[in-house]
Amino acid sequence: MIPFDSVLLIAFGGPTASDEIRPFLENVTRGRRIPPERLEVVAHHYELIGGRSPLNEITFRQASALQESLRVAGTPLPVYVGMRNWTPYLHETLERMQADGRRHAVGVILSAQQNEAGWDRYVADVAAARERVAGAPAVDIAGEWHAHPQFVEAMADIVAPTLGGIPAARRNEVPLVFTAHSIPTVMASSSPYVDQLTEGCRLVAERVGHARWSLAYQSRSGSPRDPWLEPDICDVVRDLARAGEREVVVAPIGFICDHAEVLYDLDIEARQVAESEGMTFVRAPTVNDHPAFIRMLADVVRQHVAADT
Repeated sequence: MIPFDSVLLIAFGGPTASDEIRPFLENVTRGRRIPPERLEVVAHHYELIGGRSPLNEITFRQASALQESLRVAGTPLPVYVGMRNWTPYLHETLERMQADGRRHAVGVILSAQQNEAGWDRYVADVAAARERVAGAPAVDIAGEWHAHPQFVEAMADIVAPTLGGIPAARRNEVPLVFTAHSIPTVMASSSPYVDQLTEGCRLVAERVGHARWSLAYQSRSGSPRDPWLEPDICDVVRDLARAGEREVVVAPIGFICDHAEVLYDLDIEARQVAESEGMTFVRAPTVNDHPAFIRMLADVVRQHVAADT
């Protein structure tokens, strides 16, 4: 058996400059018959958040921190980054790994919950990328980590101070709304996605000692005729405001770094809904490269390596 000699972080990808936005969106939507005018709307969303996504930059920070964490823990493996929809594409990274002499990698999917779009497609894309690269290293996908104690710790560590910004008299009763990407209900019914989200939300809420929490969805796309997971975060915000709530704290548990779905769909769109209703909208950060999250990634890698030895 070939021992593990590397780690491959597997991420979605994102445009790093304004001239990459439309080619990136064409990659993401290829084969889905998305109207050009819809792509222009989404391109404008990227322009409103600065003409780029910070996803790539953050993912490389995660990779660097993970490599150091593994070194300190006595598992000195080089960490590579491969993207589904932008450079470095998975096949490009596998080519680099092959050139570096890597033969057996632990693959870590940077998605906390599992569904066909957010997990199975990553697995399939890694397999397809390996077929494109002669002598590509084997990639064993590590297990899921939606309820890993250190993921819960990282989320709680960013949610707690966000709640702490609410006036003490209302803090215990302020609505805490976790969010995740909506998916078609038919896709959700064949995956553990909703159950994993619900468990993660409950664990984080328990850790921060906040009893009033709920789960909402965001960033819906696709045909309006198809049912998708609800309630939408904007509808939740409206309902809370009309019920007399003065603040809402939103925690994007379904996203592990800041990118368009967070920076536009929450920080601009949902915030505007709240403000139009006279409500204060407060968002907790994503885990990004929080130290507990990096320790979690290292633990996932080490557990996978240990299980295979």
